[in-house]
Amino acid sequence: MTTEFSELNLRPQLLQAVSELGYTQPTPIQIGVIPAMLAGHDIVGQAQTGTGKTAAFALPILHNLTDDQAALQALIVTPTRELALQVAKAISDYGRHQKVRVLAVYGGQPYGQQIYRLKKGVDIVVGTPGRLIDLMERKVLALGGLRTLVLDEADEMLSMGFIEDVETILKETPGSRQTALFSATLPPEIRRLAGQYLREPQNVTIQRPQLTVAAIEQRYYLVNEPDKLAALTRLFETENITSALIFARTRAGTGELANELAVRGFPAEALNGDLSQDAREQVLNRFRNRQITVLVATDVAARGLDIDDISHVFNYDLPLDSEVYVHRIGRTGRAGKTGVALTLVTPREKYRLQQIERFTRQTITPAKLPTAEMIQANRENQLKEKMNVWLRRGRCTQEKQLVQEWVAEGYDVVDIAAAALKLARAEEKQRPIPPISEVVEEQPRLRPRSGRPETRQGRQPVHGRSHEKGMVRLSLNAGKVHGLRPNDVVGAIAFHADIPGSAIGAIRIQPEHTLLDIPEQYVNQVLHKSGQYRIRRQVLTVERL
Repeated sequence: MTTEFSELNLRPQLLQAVSELGYTQPTPIQIGVIPAMLAGHDIVGQAQTGTGKTAAFALPILHNLTDDQAALQALIVTPTRELALQVAKAISDYGRHQKVRVLAVYGGQPYGQQIYRLKKGVDIVVGTPGRLIDLMERKVLALGGLRTLVLDEADEMLSMGFIEDVETILKETPGSRQTALFSATLPPEIRRLAGQYLREPQNVTIQRPQLTVAAIEQRYYLVNEPDKLAALTRLFETENITSALIFARTRAGTGELANELAVRGFPAEALNGDLSQDAREQVLNRFRNRQITVLVATDVAARGLDIDDISHVFNYDLPLDSEVYVHRIGRTGRAGKTGVALTLVTPREKYRLQQIERFTRQTITPAKLPTAEMIQANRENQLKEKMNVWLRRGRCTQEKQLVQEWVAEGYDVVDIAAAALKLARAEEKQRPIPPISEVVEEQPRLRPRSGRPETRQGRQPVHGRSHEKGMVRLSLNAGKVHGLRPNDVVGAIAFHADIPGSAIGAIRIQPEHTLLDIPEQYVNQVLHKSGQYRIRRQVLTVERL
């Protein structure tokens, strides 16, 4: 059984890139898919997000790239912009020593730069169905020379109403292409697609291992990227931290973050690949001995880290891989203890967070950052507690003598105590409470096109009855807390109720429910299918307001 990447017969440049990224052993999906794709087989891969499937198809694609082909060589179709960007970034990382040209294309962005890059020439395109078809119709995306096609998260594309678009793309590709289809589940429509467009595919099914994160309290905080440090320091002010492990994405990021925390009065050191083995051991010993409270590490540097009493794990940067998230937070809550895992998430990373929740089958609780008032109150409570300890001990003989001297000089005892507390709080000046900007969540816009979800200028709806003539307001029993997006609503309603996606009007996603406007002639059709709508395997009901 293959246990090392070096046994997969990949190009040396790919093995070097994989090694630099910190991977030595392929995951089960990679062991099953990579040799089969290298041998030229079509693939049906059934695996959850986070099992390493991106590398499973990316590495064979990169291995098979030829330098002398001007035409597009590989196309990866994804259901969302976020996944397209994630996959394109991963391919660029794996192909860093091959000068691979990768382009992500998706709706909601200007066409100019994407068209320019396509005309200049790219090796691999990763994109969403709607934008891919737009570029095909503009005659700037040609698939005639395509050698490999990947359909990623096919069941997501089905639930979003994209299957018709996927088939349109498939029909424009050469019959000689290699096709790989990946899906967490294989509903009848996906099986039909595989049977019609794949040639004697090899099936690779990976059962997800049992995850052990139940004893860990998981929370996330939605913040703007520039506010991450401010958010982290606010959490350090209010969390009961005995020792913390913070994960950052880059080696440089670990050093910068450790320095910033130390300046603010939180003893921290970086653990990254720049350290020698001796320096690494010294840092770890200081952490174990509580000489430092905080360790800031990369995933690669934290491999093999075995410390049982870490109270908190912070995801300063959200990992690209769901399994990496599980490995990270598993560093707390060990030896029968409970642990806390806190994650900073930017609005653009919400989709990746939802992937992690699906992978772990657990909800990561949204939470609000502590306010400046809460932090000030906490500081005062901590000061009072310290004072109470010393008052109970009564071991302040020398200090009493000083107080008596000041009293003899005519100072009021209350003023003396206040001045002493002022001195005791002097270090707080090193920890100013920086402001946090308001987070505005990105709402995908939609535009009508052939009945499929894409980018449309949405109208701002209001509660209650629709203000648009001929439209009726309905309510869906899911909202922001369930990770619902406008694309999800349009895809599910259009697909199951068999109505044009372009007919759906204004959509407003509330915390617990969603309001949407439906043309009067389709209302009964939509209501009749209530209970049959599914978004990421969640059954939804619709009712009239």
